[in-house]
Amino acid sequence: MMKPRSNKRQGPSTRAIHLGYDPASENGALTPPVYMTSTYAFESVEQGAEIFEGKREGYIYGRTKNPTQGLLEERIADLEGAEAGLVVSSGMGAISATLWTLLKAGDRIVADKILYGNTFALLTKGLSKFGVGVDLVDFKDHDAVARAAPGARVLYFETPANPNLRVIDIATVTGIARRAGAVSIVDNTFATPILQRPIELGADLVVHSATKYLGGHGDLLAGVAVGKADVIHEIRMNGLRYLTGAVVAPLTAFLVLRGLKTLELRVRQHSHSALAIAQLLAEHPGIASLAYPGLPGSPDHAVAMGQMSAGGGLVAFELKGGYAAGVAFMNALGIASRAVSLGDAETLVQHPASMTHATYGAEERARHGISDSLIRMSVGLENTEDLIDDVEAALGAISGKVSP
Repeated sequence: MMKPRSNKRQGPSTRAIHLGYDPASENGALTPPVYMTSTYAFESVEQGAEIFEGKREGYIYGRTKNPTQGLLEERIADLEGAEAGLVVSSGMGAISATLWTLLKAGDRIVADKILYGNTFALLTKGLSKFGVGVDLVDFKDHDAVARAAPGARVLYFETPANPNLRVIDIATVTGIARRAGAVSIVDNTFATPILQRPIELGADLVVHSATKYLGGHGDLLAGVAVGKADVIHEIRMNGLRYLTGAVVAPLTAFLVLRGLKTLELRVRQHSHSALAIAQLLAEHPGIASLAYPGLPGSPDHAVAMGQMSAGGGLVAFELKGGYAAGVAFMNALGIASRAVSLGDAETLVQHPASMTHATYGAEERARHGISDSLIRMSVGLENTEDLIDDVEAALGAISGKVSP
């Protein structure tokens, strides 16, 4: 492993490339190996017993941990500023394993009203079936959060939130959770540890869909949870091992490790192009609403720039022509693909109400501020000028549908 030449903390790209691995330990292999094994042999019965009891470090069975996975867990925990990490088979696997570990019948979770559609379904249609109380609250209303927090086991939120990019003040909400004796969990998928580190702002746990920016190439599914070592160990031994069995494949862990090496470069470029598109949309007369945290003048800009170093790679907006104009716009795009997910090299555009957030009923979407006209664009790594041309051309093609 590369040794630092000073006591100065190395940057995120350097750590994502080198942390925790010495090629000399693997016959000089520059790239960490993929351990394609399901089980591990012990030198003696006594050694195996000590590993099972936790008295000695070691590997037992692939459902608990794999060396390729272990290196990834070390690197993502370091990038997030956490003690330990756990990598599982999907983002929903990470959220489910975490919540099933922390919660039991009779407990209560307080969550922000805007969540990824399947997280919303897990809380309102999953946990509630097993006796866990679920309160959805506007986490931008700090007084409302403070009223709801006492007696809660968990406070859970995303920031920026999926799909409308609303920004939650992490330090304020995690402070409320701490005073109430609740565990605070932040979904940091949209920002990544390159732009935002909720642990440093008071969060107890951070979760990710590593399918998105951490993997970065649209070719894998994985999830991450990071936090205190004892809590992550509990999630691994309970939430992963037998509550969900959401095991990450060794090759998938290898692919996420590869993605981390370029994470900082990619996120900076995603953010650069997304800001340029947001600026274009902000000046267009056919735009009815626009959300981009990095855009000066945005209602969430001050809070966002207090906890993020850039605005990220997603833009959410509505056209004045409503749903019909939005559909026409998305269909007119040439470079962007109409697809769910985000964080890929390709620019992706989708309609949350009928896609990622269809698990919300129509009344729930209306109540929680997810418009049927909302468009979410994940800005990719194509040349910025080409993306601007594509958006301008699509707006021009439907100009009759978006005129004021």
